[in-house]
Amino acid sequence: MNWYALIRPLLFRADAETAHHLTLQLLKTTGKLPFLLRLLAARHSAHPALGKTLMGLHFKNPVGLAAGLDKNAEVVDEMAALGFGFVEIGTVTPRPQPGNDKPRLFRLTRDEALINRMGFNNIGADAAAARLKHRKTDIIVGANIGKNKTTPNAEAVRDYTYCFKTLYDYADYFVVNVSSPNTPGLRELQDKDALRLILHALQEINHSKPSPKPILLKISPDLTPEQVREVTGVVNQCGIQGIVATNTTIERHGLSCSDEELRAIGEGGLSGKPLTSRSTQVIAQARRELPDGSVIVGVGGIMAAADAMEKLSAGADLIQLYTGFVYHGPHLIQQIAEKLLEYKE
Repeated sequence: MNWYALIRPLLFRADAETAHHLTLQLLKTTGKLPFLLRLLAARHSAHPALGKTLMGLHFKNPVGLAAGLDKNAEVVDEMAALGFGFVEIGTVTPRPQPGNDKPRLFRLTRDEALINRMGFNNIGADAAAARLKHRKTDIIVGANIGKNKTTPNAEAVRDYTYCFKTLYDYADYFVVNVSSPNTPGLRELQDKDALRLILHALQEINHSKPSPKPILLKISPDLTPEQVREVTGVVNQCGIQGIVATNTTIERHGLSCSDEELRAIGEGGLSGKPLTSRSTQVIAQARRELPDGSVIVGVGGIMAAADAMEKLSAGADLIQLYTGFVYHGPHLIQQIAEKLLEYKE
């Protein structure tokens, strides 16, 4: 039975951010009841055949939770029980920050989409590290890191290195987020010179450790093909493991909403079904540009099992859900897993 289909109408009666917090609270309550958590884990456990090893890490299945839903590492163990093969927390910044003014999260239900301008609201790197320290499951956890809104771009490297050092012992891999449209000027850090500075600094710290951690770069779907080529060139030069493709888009093409409705919502990154095709195109180009062995995590508009298969066929090694999970719940993870098993038979 798809239990999420029963509770979704109740969640969707609330505004999107309230529903988000209600969902997290429900999961945290579940996590306090070990028998219920075990029941969920048994129901949603991944088939051993879906496991894969990449970047020196073993993923129980290739379907992960994208950054943005569990920003503060509140429900990592609970997400593992729902069947995810890995969880990415964040975006985490050095200092706690409240994010942008509310309302800042909106559903476009007819389009199976979300618009958000959250603005990296989070509890900060030190508090996130403390939470990760006490997680109970062995699920792979990625830390998506960014800069504080008040940090000038010229000093951004300081924020990224602080997060990297603080979370190093508690995260299995890292994702450098320079592609969110909701922090003013952040996307300027996708410029090859600025990007090279940040990635070199992280790699210098990384290679000083006995066991370096994988580093990925999250890129925008709004990059031109030439910009994608430049970014993948920097990834190659800096020797990081690969990319996460893609973040949200500022484009508004082909939506059911009227211009008036969109103006009322205002700025923010669009995710969900309208992003499906574009993110797959970026994945396909990145796979052509990156060397063998580089990892691509495909995210953006995975609303059905077929979308997941398209991402994997285009060159993704792993995939992540966010908006698809909001609309379809854990049942979507199961559908993707079943489709993957069909292909393995």
